[in-house]
Amino acid sequence: MNYFVEGLQGSGKSTLVRRLSEKYHDYKAVCEGDYSPVELAWCAYVDKETYAEILDKYNDIRSEIMEKSYEEDDHMIICYTKIITDIPGFHKDLEQYEIYNGNLVQDSFREIVLKRFRNWNGDKYIFECSLFQNIVEDMILFRNCSDQEIIDFYKKVKEALAGKEYQIMYIRTEDIASNIDVIRKERSDDKGNEMWFPLMMSYFDNSPYAWEKSLSGTDALLDHFRHRQELELRICREVFEGKYLELKSKEY
Repeated sequence: MNYFVEGLQGSGKSTLVRRLSEKYHDYKAVCEGDYSPVELAWCAYVDKETYAEILDKYNDIRSEIMEKSYEEDDHMIICYTKIITDIPGFHKDLEQYEIYNGNLVQDSFREIVLKRFRNWNGDKYIFECSLFQNIVEDMILFRNCSDQEIIDFYKKVKEALAGKEYQIMYIRTEDIASNIDVIRKERSDDKGNEMWFPLMMSYFDNSPYAWEKSLSGTDALLDHFRHRQELELRICREVFEGKYLELKSKEY
C-alpha cells in the first residue's frame, strides 16, 4: 500500500506524514523537494544537454549538484532546493526548469505528469502533497483551466495509476484563515520577519489567473484556497471513489 497525504497549506500534512513514518518504519516518507518517483515540486527537470550546461555553469558545486541529481529516461532531475550554496542566483536560475508555474506548454506538462504516474511501481511510500497541490495550483493559476478540465485530467491520472495500490488521505480544513495564520508565524525568522507568506502572496498576485480576474491580496488568496479545497474534494469523490479517506484538520 502507498499513501498520498493531501490538503491545503497549513492543514497538517507534514505532521501526519512524520507521525505515520515514525509509526511505520518500513515505509518511505517523501516530502516536497525530496526526489520523488511521482512528483517534481522544488526540482529541476532538464534534458541531458541542459544538465551538462548547468554543471559547467556551476562548476564550483558540480559534485553537490551531481549528488542531488537523478536520471530518468532521457532527463535529469535535480533536487536543487536541497543544495546549500551561497552562489548568487543559483536557486532562482534552477527554478526556471521546474515543470510548474506555466514553464511548459500544456501538452508537455500533462504528459510528464502522466508518464511518471504510469512508470511508478513502488510500494510502501507515504507521499506529502504529491497528487493534488502543485498540479492543481498550476492548472488553476497558470493555465486558467476550468474545474471540469481539471477533473477530466484527473480521470487520466487515475488511469495512469491503474493496478497500483494506494489510498488518499485528504485533510479537510474548516478554518483556512486561522491555519494560514499559524504557518505564517511558524515560517518566520527568529526576528519575526515572515519568510513564506510574502512569497506565497507574490506567487498568487503575479499569476495569470489573478491578473486576468484583477485579484490580489490576502482575501483573494484565501478565496482561492477555499475553491481549491472544494475542487480537490470533488476530485476525490468523483474520480477516486473508494480510494480516499477524508480527515478533519488537526483532529484526525
